[in-house]
Amino acid sequence: MKRTLTILSAILLTCSAAFAQRDFDGIARFNATVHDFGKVNTRDGAVSCSFTVTNIGLEPLNILAVTTTCSCTSATWTRSSIAPGSDGKIDVTFTNDEGPYPFDKTLTVYLSEIDKPVVLHVKGTAYTGKKK
Repeated sequence: MKRTLTILSAILLTCSAAFAQRDFDGIARFNATVHDFGKVNTRDGAVSCSFTVTNIGLEPLNILAVTTTCSCTSATWTRSSIAPGSDGKIDVTFTNDEGPYPFDKTLTVYLSEIDKPVVLHVKGTAYTGKKK
């Protein structure tokens, strides 16, 4: 019984830590902070994903800027104010034109109502193989 309780406690702590990492200062909530593309064939070209940010605060929220760690990753984002309870998007494209190698690219998101930037990741493993 004690072992089961310990295991359940560990699971709950892990889950709560994962959810806490998606909420920032009670102002913004991201649907995810990491997107894993898995294995991507360099011959298939660029791959894209989106992150959704929800304004959970009381004031309008703006995505001021999104910077990436290299020119192989680009981002576009909602430019208009995000009203409380509404969503904005950050669309990310990884060019996937080099490899084979594992990649983990960082995006730094600056939000109007939060002092510290939010860090997002896109990752996966690029490989070269026959075109499907």
